[in-house]
Amino acid sequence: MSSMKNPLAVILDSNKFIGLNYQDWLQNFNIVLALEKLLYTLEKSPPKEAPADVISHEELKKLNKWWDDELKARCYMMASMSNEMQRCFEKTEYAAGIHLHPQGTVWGELSD
Repeated sequence: MSSMKNPLAVILDSNKFIGLNYQDWLQNFNIVLALEKLLYTLEKSPPKEAPADVISHEELKKLNKWWDDELKARCYMMASMSNEMQRCFEKTEYAAGIHLHPQGTVWGELSD
């Protein structure tokens, strides 16, 4: 029996972010996030947090879902990078922080 690879894994594996291919990587990465319904975590700010004693159950559910989806997006993002790029972004807390990182900074330095 042949083993089938997850199509998302194939896209991410064959288009790893290595520094100079940011635009191509981002295009493929956005396809994966769109399919997984996670793209909104890069495009929208998280729901506002309210004190625990004031937040409704529905608001808490929405907030927890956003943070779970943000973690998934960040994990997909980190997994789709070369080891060198992972080290560059390992301390970046959120996926949007990696996504919006100034293009010339990190990968420009790598090409020197």
